[in-house]
Amino acid sequence: MKLLSVLITLCIISSACSSPQNTRSGSVAQFDWFTYEGNDPIYKDLTISEDEYINPVNAGFYPDPSIVRVEDDYYMVHSSFSYYPGIPIFHSTDLVNWRQIGHVLNRPSQLPVNGLGLSRGIFAPTIEYHDGTFYVLSTLVDAGGNFMVTTDDPTGEWSDLKWLDNVGGIDPSIFFDDDGTAYVLNNDAPEGGSTYEGHRAIWIREYDVEKNRSIGEAVMIINGGVDITQQPIWIEGPHIMKVDGEYVLHAAEGGTGPNHSQVVLKGDNPIGPFTPYENNPILTQRHLSPVRDFAVEYVGHADMVETQNGEWWTVFLGVRPYDGTHFNTGRETFLLPVTWKEGWPVILEGDEAVPVKHERPDLPKTAPQNPPQHGNFSYTDNFDALQLADYWTMIRSPKDKWWNLTDDGFLSIEARPEKISSLENPSFVGRRQQHAYATASTKMLFNPENTGDTAGLVAIQGDHYYYILGVTLNDRGQKEIFLEKSEGDDKQVIASDILEETTTNEIYLKINARGPDYDFSYAVNENDWQVLQEDADGTILSTVKAGGFVGTVIGVYAYSPDESE
Repeated sequence: MKLLSVLITLCIISSACSSPQNTRSGSVAQFDWFTYEGNDPIYKDLTISEDEYINPVNAGFYPDPSIVRVEDDYYMVHSSFSYYPGIPIFHSTDLVNWRQIGHVLNRPSQLPVNGLGLSRGIFAPTIEYHDGTFYVLSTLVDAGGNFMVTTDDPTGEWSDLKWLDNVGGIDPSIFFDDDGTAYVLNNDAPEGGSTYEGHRAIWIREYDVEKNRSIGEAVMIINGGVDITQQPIWIEGPHIMKVDGEYVLHAAEGGTGPNHSQVVLKGDNPIGPFTPYENNPILTQRHLSPVRDFAVEYVGHADMVETQNGEWWTVFLGVRPYDGTHFNTGRETFLLPVTWKEGWPVILEGDEAVPVKHERPDLPKTAPQNPPQHGNFSYTDNFDALQLADYWTMIRSPKDKWWNLTDDGFLSIEARPEKISSLENPSFVGRRQQHAYATASTKMLFNPENTGDTAGLVAIQGDHYYYILGVTLNDRGQKEIFLEKSEGDDKQVIASDILEETTTNEIYLKINARGPDYDFSYAVNENDWQVLQEDADGTILSTVKAGGFVGTVIGVYAYSPDESE
């Protein structure tokens, strides 16, 4: 009965859901399920006791964490760049197991990123809470600048964008003093302009959040970094905390690559002056060899929180190279305790490395979420919910609804003329690759109607760095499965097979990541897998080769060329 309903649905959707931008009726692809499985070797034989947790706590492309505590609840947000919805938000009560409760920017009007590259858009959000209101500040790079959104319910709708008054640069954050006075910090060019590459500054000004306007002149509180004589680079991601009557200012320094770090300064006034800690940085791994067990590199961009039990913890980003250099999972979020030494917060010292496991916070333990956010796990989405789960993401903001969850449990996607490499919103729904060793598979029903109509699986890291494992109708009228590799300007089909006609149009697709190697397989009959290409170069999906700030996302895709193509 399910097969009959699928065939009927295909006929209905193909005529009723064609895009108004397409001059001919495009095909429709239906996906019965999508399975993701992570198998990183480091976790396979790792023994974890009841009082331990494993890093990272938010695996995969969840960078630039910012955290806030409201009584016994913790909320965390991450950068999302040009993916939609924007700014994923998570909730936890134990700092270890995080549940995504939605997105801060879940309306296309809040995320005008069409026309932007994948690594533009939303940079470094920060979340704070004051007097019943949640605040998220962030930057829409190349699309308007710095903004603020607010809500009294982080699981619900957030306000429209409120553009910050007279706050340039990137990475805005907000600090509320004990008397309620608000201050906005940001990264921008130093007074008098930069004198070397990467020379930036941290600025602060008093801010009226009710009227959304700056009060008085901005003040530069960090010039370049903790020691301007050393020409430090890319001071950014600033946060101020008030601890024991002192103002503690910490920020990232050194750029988001191997020299990344976190530094701290203190002062008696939020406007400064601030004195740097003599043993800065308080977090870095740049002095350690990247070739080691559980190597975590690029660490920095931290945020700190005090628990209701008086402990201090930090969340920060890092990357896990699988060969000492390349990583496809992007910048991930790690958790470590903060130790206060003579009034200074310290995370790691000397040759201490980010551990794969650590003693848990002194908080009531909760169960891992479904799907989990860390460790090895397997999860299948049968598409039987009323709406897409929060872990699904799209490339840029949709103008029209080209996807549908059918009553009989399929994700239906309309093939449209937006290519995966376009700067628009292609028909793509994906989830983050959260492990270096991972498998993603799906069952697809697809009958391409026009030459060039395509649907299948995509693994994408950048606008021109991706693999498409697709089914198409070739110019000889044959149904063909192919693997397209795009590495910058070099785009080519590297493997293909002609498919035999079936009565069901069912096909199974699978991408298997093994660190630097990716295998691509298909099956006409379930579990009867045929390898289309093995040992494909997976390093093209790494940040080292593709550039940018995102990680690999794997998902389903449909495309129909415009009649003029």
